[in-house]
Amino acid sequence: MRKKNYEIDMCNGPLFGKIIVFSVPMILSGILQLLYNAADVVVVGRFTGSTALAAVGSTGSLTNLIISLFMGLSVGTSVTVAQYYGAGDWKNVNQAVHTSIATSVICGIIVGILGICMAEKFLILMDTPGDVLDQATLYMRIYFAWIPASMIYNFGSAILRAAGDTRRPFVFLSISGLVNVVLNLIFVVFFRMGVAGVAWATVISQVISAVLIIICLVQFNGPCRLNLKGIKVYSDKLWKIVKIGLPAGLQGSIFAVSNVMIQSSVNSFGSAVMAGNSAASNIEGFIYVAMNSIYNTALTFTGQNVGAKKYDRINRILGICILTVVSIGVVMGVTVLLLDWQLLSIYAPNNTEVIEYGVTRLNIIAKTYFLCGMMDVMVGMLRGMGKSFMPMVVSVVGVCGIRISWILLIFAQSRDLATLYASYPVSWFATFTIHFITFMIIKKRVESKEKVLEVQPV
Repeated sequence: MRKKNYEIDMCNGPLFGKIIVFSVPMILSGILQLLYNAADVVVVGRFTGSTALAAVGSTGSLTNLIISLFMGLSVGTSVTVAQYYGAGDWKNVNQAVHTSIATSVICGIIVGILGICMAEKFLILMDTPGDVLDQATLYMRIYFAWIPASMIYNFGSAILRAAGDTRRPFVFLSISGLVNVVLNLIFVVFFRMGVAGVAWATVISQVISAVLIIICLVQFNGPCRLNLKGIKVYSDKLWKIVKIGLPAGLQGSIFAVSNVMIQSSVNSFGSAVMAGNSAASNIEGFIYVAMNSIYNTALTFTGQNVGAKKYDRINRILGICILTVVSIGVVMGVTVLLLDWQLLSIYAPNNTEVIEYGVTRLNIIAKTYFLCGMMDVMVGMLRGMGKSFMPMVVSVVGVCGIRISWILLIFAQSRDLATLYASYPVSWFATFTIHFITFMIIKKRVESKEKVLEVQPV
C-alpha cells in the first residue's frame, strides 16, 4: 500500500532524518498541549491572584494520578497499531483502530465519573489548604466532566503516530491551543469567571481537538480509516492493547502517587511555596514534553521495525534517540536556568517570594532533567519491542521506591525544599541504568529467538 506524504517509512532507509522529522511536530504538539495548563496558570495568576494560581497548579499531580492508568492504554494503541503497520497487516490495523476509539470513550466515561465524585476527597487527603480547596475542587470537576474528549484525542493521535503521521495532530492542537488562550482571556479578564473560566476554556479546547481527530480518522485514506458505525471492541486487539498499555498506565499512576506525596510535602510549606512550585513545574513541563516526544518516537520506530522483523535497526534507533533527548534536555534546561527569574515573573508578577521558591526548584530539576529523558527513551524502546511489564516493575521500584523512601527517610530528617527536590534526579539516574541493562538482555533474547525460528525446517 502506497504511503501518503504525511506518513514516514520507518522500516527502510536512513533513520536520523526520519526521527527528527517525526519528532519535531510531536515536540511542538506537546508544547501546545502543555500551553493549555500554562495558559490557565498564567492568566489566573496575573488576573485573579496567588490563591487561584495555587488552586489550579495544585491539581496537576492529582489529575495525572486519576487519568494515568487509562491514558496508559493509548501507549498500547501506539505499539499495537505500529507493529501491525510495520508487518503490513492492514486488517488487524483497522480492527485495532476501532477497538482503540471504543476503548477511549469507555475510559473517558469511567475517569470522568471518578474525577467528579472524588475530587474534593482526594484534595483533602493531599492536605490542600482551606483557602485553596474550594477553587481547586471546582476546577477539577469541570475538567473531569469533559475528560472523554481528552481521551478520544489522545487515543486518536496515538493511532496517527503509529502510522507515521505527527503533523496533523500538531495542526489540530495549534487550532485548539489558540482557542484555549483566547477563551482564557475572555472568561477570566472580561467575564471574571476566575478558576471556572480557565477550566471551561480548557475543556472547550479539548472538545475541539477531539472532533478534529475524529474527522481526520474518518477521512483517512488507508488502513487507519475509522467507520463510526463500525466502532466496536475486538477482544484479541483489546487484549494486546491492555497487555502493553495497562502496565504503562499502572506505572504512570504509581509515578503520580510519588508525585502526589511530593506535592503533599510541598503543600505543607503553605500557599506561597505551592504557587512557586506550580509555576516552576509548568516551566519544566516544556522541557519534559519535548523529551517525552522522543520517548514516543523510540516507541513507534521500534514498534514498526519489530513488526517488520528488522531488529538490526533497533540499536541505531536507540543511539539516535538518546543523543536527541540529551541535547534537548541540556539546551532547554540551560535556557530555563538563564531566564529563571524572567520566566517565573510571567506566572507571578511582582511576587518576589513566590518567584524565589520557584527558582529553588528550577536550580535542581532543570540542571538534571535530561536524565529523565534518557530514562523515558529506554522505556519507549522496551515497550516498542512489546515488553511492557518489565519496564513498569523497574520504573516503579527505581523511581517511586526511591522517591517515597527519600521522603520518608531523608526529607523527614531535613525538611527543606532542596532536599525534597533532590529525590528526582537520584531516581532518574538509578532507573535509567537498570532499564539499559534490561534492554540489552531482552534484545539479545528476541534476536536469538528469531534466529532459531529462521533455521527451523519448513
